Amino acid sequence: MTFKQNFKLPLTKKTKFLLLTATTGTAALTLYTATTTTDSFTNKITSPIHAVPRSSRAISTIALTVADYKLSLRNLPVNSDSYYQKLSEVHLRSAKRMLKLCEENKGFYVKAGQFVASLKQVPQEYSLMLSSLQDQAVPCSFKDIKQVLQSNLDRDLKNIFLSFDEQPVAAASIAQVHRAMLKDHQEVAVKVQYPGLERQMKIDITIMSFLSKSVAWLFPDYRFNWLVTEFREVISSELDFIQEARNSEKTDRNFKNNKFVRIPHIFWELTTRQVLTMQFCWGHKVDDVEFMKETRINPIKVAKALMEVFAEMIFIHGFVHGDPHPGNILVSPEGPNGFTLVILDHGIYKQLDEGFRQDYCQLWKAMILQDTHKIQQLGEQLGAGKYAKYLPVIFLGRSVNSKAILGKGMSDEEKSSLKQELNYLKVDDIFSFMESLPPDFLTILRTDGLLRSVIRKLGAPQHVRLLAYVKYAIRGLSPKLSPGSDSAIKVNLSRLRTNVSYLQLRLFSRGTAAAFLDEEGQAISMHID
Repeated sequence: MTFKQNFKLPLTKKTKFLLLTATTGTAALTLYTATTTTDSFTNKITSPIHAVPRSSRAISTIALTVADYKLSLRNLPVNSDSYYQKLSEVHLRSAKRMLKLCEENKGFYVKAGQFVASLKQVPQEYSLMLSSLQDQAVPCSFKDIKQVLQSNLDRDLKNIFLSFDEQPVAAASIAQVHRAMLKDHQEVAVKVQYPGLERQMKIDITIMSFLSKSVAWLFPDYRFNWLVTEFREVISSELDFIQEARNSEKTDRNFKNNKFVRIPHIFWELTTRQVLTMQFCWGHKVDDVEFMKETRINPIKVAKALMEVFAEMIFIHGFVHGDPHPGNILVSPEGPNGFTLVILDHGIYKQLDEGFRQDYCQLWKAMILQDTHKIQQLGEQLGAGKYAKYLPVIFLGRSVNSKAILGKGMSDEEKSSLKQELNYLKVDDIFSFMESLPPDFLTILRTDGLLRSVIRKLGAPQHVRLLAYVKYAIRGLSPKLSPGSDSAIKVNLSRLRTNVSYLQLRLFSRGTAAAFLDEEGQAISMHID
């Protein structure tokens, strides 16, 4: 028996669940590695020599974790009390290892751990343990930051700013933000990239590619290299602050008439690939419920506004912010509605293919109408193929043939039936499904997962998310017409089609969806982009 064969995991029902869980966590970790790159802002860590211990820690941690699951669960009867008890113990040990890895390697490992902690798919032991990583980014010394500023702006700071706070107001994995005052008394936020990231990016991507290929060789059922390849380009975009500034301005144009949204103004004369200067906007993180209570802002209304903003991004504009974690969205107690959402960090965006956007709108309409044939057809167009029947489970939390009210979970009978179906899936099926999805779909899944986490922290019911998606999916299917330039017949036909869609949903949907349609129906039927 070869070494490779010896490590072949038996595909029992519970092992499949374990592998699915591990896939989610590891894929998220790999994704964040590929999209947020690195932590280091000191020369010693950015050098290849000092990257060796970081790489060794990552490799040894993953190897030890895989071996722990393999050996600890060996010979235990599946579905027995002893199996579940041992499984929880292994989860806890592995989560501690991952926490230690993230804390020692810092930077993008910390951010990866934060993301995994926010996923509801991972075991509770992981989410609780890794949640301690929140806000652990260590800022760079101002001496190094000042060098980056002066080399990029080609001027002494005293000739640009009246004041410049050396203590950052925020620090993340690739940059930190300083508050400053321009000579004309405009208050700005200056985002400065840590030195040495370009070199560290290449090292990290090489390491993660090696790890994913090694894991695939040892365990053929695991295939992660496609994630590294897929997001290699995203890394370069995130490290290019000029591209981030362009994304910011495009989003500002898209929401110029939205009273809930504020995008900081860009100061182009003080913006380069490594320095981004923008309007300073005050606010608290979007999941700061205590702040909202103190300022009498309704968290449910914030959740509703947040979901509508991102639903509009996805279904109408097709230009989607790919990293909506709480630190990138602020709530400011200003504006005609009592609050404003300030959207920051526009480095990771995805311009959806127009055909994909239309199909995704149709998919949501089909899922609400429970049109099984249409779901399968659209699923094939979107790349899901034979796994299209699981899309309602992913997005709605119910099976494709469910008769439950929208927003309600699956019945015990449906859960039992779904478990039986999953019992016949192979681990290879999971990776085949993920590999078949287009990049646009992967962005949607990740953004949707982060949004679910935020609205859950705000205490909002999940139907807030569903109703926003339904509303904007309908609008997204309407032709982009202008009543001022298009003929009256064309405009009226568009309104008629939208009304028909609205009536269909009203007839076929019940409970939560019906209440939503009663409230929003007129706005939907009369909306013309």
